[in-house]
Amino acid sequence: MKKVVLAYSGGLDTSIIIPWLKETYGYEVIAMAADLGQGEELAPLQEKAIKSGASKLYIEDLREEFVSEFIFQTLKAGAVYEGKYLLGTSFARPLIARRLVEIAEKEGAVAVAHGATGKGNDQVRFELSVKALNPDLEIIAPWRIWDLKSREDCIDYAAARGIPVPVTKDRPYSMDRNLWHLSHEGGDLENPWNEPKRDLFLMGVSPEDAPDEATYLELGFEQGIPTSLNGHKIAPVALLEALNELGGKNGVGIVDMVENRLVGMKSRGVYETPGGTILYMAHQALEHLTLDRLTLHYKEQIALKYAEIVYDGVWYSPLREGLDAFVNVTQKNVTGTVRVKLYKGNCSLAGTKSPYSLYNEAYATFGEDGVYDQKDAGGFINLFGLPLKVRALMEKESGLRSK
Repeated sequence: MKKVVLAYSGGLDTSIIIPWLKETYGYEVIAMAADLGQGEELAPLQEKAIKSGASKLYIEDLREEFVSEFIFQTLKAGAVYEGKYLLGTSFARPLIARRLVEIAEKEGAVAVAHGATGKGNDQVRFELSVKALNPDLEIIAPWRIWDLKSREDCIDYAAARGIPVPVTKDRPYSMDRNLWHLSHEGGDLENPWNEPKRDLFLMGVSPEDAPDEATYLELGFEQGIPTSLNGHKIAPVALLEALNELGGKNGVGIVDMVENRLVGMKSRGVYETPGGTILYMAHQALEHLTLDRLTLHYKEQIALKYAEIVYDGVWYSPLREGLDAFVNVTQKNVTGTVRVKLYKGNCSLAGTKSPYSLYNEAYATFGEDGVYDQKDAGGFINLFGLPLKVRALMEKESGLRSK
């Protein structure tokens, strides 16, 4: 019997895909769940996958790889999609796809399958990754070919086969959770006029429900990578878990946005990224202290392209590898400590220091100094503004400029 390996989450879509694959193709279905920090969501998957018809389930602990290879590299790049989205789902997919391919090769499977819809971005991310890593594998995307048209249809399909799913018609949200974030889509959120309900948030509280006193913390960075919390060295996974807890209880990291999907439509999503929001703010603050103007400004341009690459699912590409090389060079001196203040949804800077700081108080002071001759600025302005002056003289002499 031919085998197919399914990227399995235990959610509505992948739960019903197991029997659908068996009924439609007659394949043996092997499920693979990636542990990216979902926590308690993984506990019931073994029993559930087998009861749904899978021959076996792999639960792969990919948390360390997720943080070190994907999260921290994107953090160093400063990549943010459309000014808000910290790419929590986007950079998880190429890692899941990589392990999916590895298991398919180990099991001798002829195909891999995923539960991404034909309207979303994840289908692109999964499939581009598979094509880059093993182009010989068949890719099955049930949402593009089955007769089910809605999440309500899927709920009915599951009920008819006795498959329990963590979704009801009263709470029909599509959610994706990992160590970095939790996304919410669908249901009443499909109308961007609807404010998210207070009980939507699962990684933290709404800002209104946060404590009335601020929380302060200190993050230490080495070459752009966070390595300590409040003066103590801490492993990457433990760091994110701690920051998620601190940020969540202070209502930090909630983003409500309408984004442009790669497939052409706009979609509305609500994201919870408490720890990630803290890390991005702190990392950026340290870069402002340690990077020169030319490098910082050029890196800001690179960050836009890097975000598009990650969002579009082109992680396994020469361009991303090339941008990583540039980013890694810029991070050599991004070392130091950042003090952060968390208060009712706000994450603000409370201090930065670095042994490689380019901030020099002797030059920047508004008081008396003995190192900067203010007369030099006049000559600089004359030279810097010379093209503007020459153009103005030309316009005046040619009559293009009224007197």
